[in-house]
Amino acid sequence: MSNYLNIWKGNINLDIISELIKGYFKDNQTILKYFSLIILSIIVVLVCLLAFHISKKLIKRILPRYINQSISKFSSILYEHGFQEKLAHVIPVIIIYLSQPLFNEYSDFIKKVADTYFVIVFVIIAIALLDSINELYKQFEISKTRPITPILQIVKVLLFIVAGIVFVGIIIRQNPLTLLGGIGALSAVFSLVFKDPILGFVAGVQLTSTDMLRVGDIITVPKYNAEGTVTDIGLTTISLQAFDKKTVTIPSYSLITDSFTNYRGMQDSGARRFRRIFYIDINSIKLCSKEDIEKFKKVEYLNEHINKRREKVISSLPDSNITEEDIIREMGLTNIEILRVCAQKYVEAHEEIRKDMTLVVRQLSPEDKGMPIEIYAFTDTTTWVLYERIQEEILDHVYYLASKLGLKLYQSPSSSDFMNLICYKE
Repeated sequence: MSNYLNIWKGNINLDIISELIKGYFKDNQTILKYFSLIILSIIVVLVCLLAFHISKKLIKRILPRYINQSISKFSSILYEHGFQEKLAHVIPVIIIYLSQPLFNEYSDFIKKVADTYFVIVFVIIAIALLDSINELYKQFEISKTRPITPILQIVKVLLFIVAGIVFVGIIIRQNPLTLLGGIGALSAVFSLVFKDPILGFVAGVQLTSTDMLRVGDIITVPKYNAEGTVTDIGLTTISLQAFDKKTVTIPSYSLITDSFTNYRGMQDSGARRFRRIFYIDINSIKLCSKEDIEKFKKVEYLNEHINKRREKVISSLPDSNITEEDIIREMGLTNIEILRVCAQKYVEAHEEIRKDMTLVVRQLSPEDKGMPIEIYAFTDTTTWVLYERIQEEILDHVYYLASKLGLKLYQSPSSSDFMNLICYKE
């Protein structure tokens, strides 16, 4: 009767449970002992679960009220990361610590369980806190130039290492500080195992401290055939979102050891370079006739260009016996020159081309493909779709001018060209 009274008063331990159930096991003390241990463990676990759910419910009710009254963004971010659920694990830890004396000679083992549980709870709470800090930091503009994600990931790695050492110390009953002293002997192993995190951390510090890379930059990494917008700078990898919305990850240290292209300057200037080369068949280049020149004079800017060339030729020739044919011949005006002038004026007049940046239409050295003509300019937008449309407008107009001037664009012979040649010979 006294045993039941002790249970009613809350004075329950392993001996009392053994007394209550010893009638079911007669003289088998070993089974009685372990069965009593199992029952007490189940009771403690049930109490822990009940306390965990009650504390979680209470925190879920109290915390939202505090968040609604608080102007702090950090409180809401903690709530979004489930900080309240992780915090509720503290109550079961306390209960296990308090139940330790009830297990008599097994109290040391229960203490190990409580210590281990405490380490795990501490780690998950610390990780939730670090994730919340990172989320809050990302809401500030400075996070794009000085991301702290790699630093927080290093802290997480160190946290796991320390937690692992403490866990081993709890199991083997050794002071964790003693185990930490032995890490020096394992430095070579750690440097091999954590090679990528170490290289990634060093690369991340270099990239951010020198402002070589920011979240939101558009970069190209030729080695990995990767191109896209930087979405995250992590400890070991950098995430890119390609233009087709796929995600590409590359090692952080590869941006230090290998070359990459950053288009931030283009984004900051609000302009994007437009450089296109097309080839003219050299056989289609010819001198302009008198009739052609008269026709070109009807266009204002061409008339100005022709008159300048004419005045220059006249000033260089002797005054006597100068005919119009001589002037035209000495001018040496070709249809490809007219094309360059027209293309230059058209690009200059285009309202979506930057006039304060380099703008040139030039002729490059001849190649086996023909005479290359390069159009080099900057659009006033960095938006991909608009950029492509501007290019198309300019090139379509230039191709049309080339055909009107009798110039042929070069293209490699196709199978139909060879078939036509064979049929012609036959």
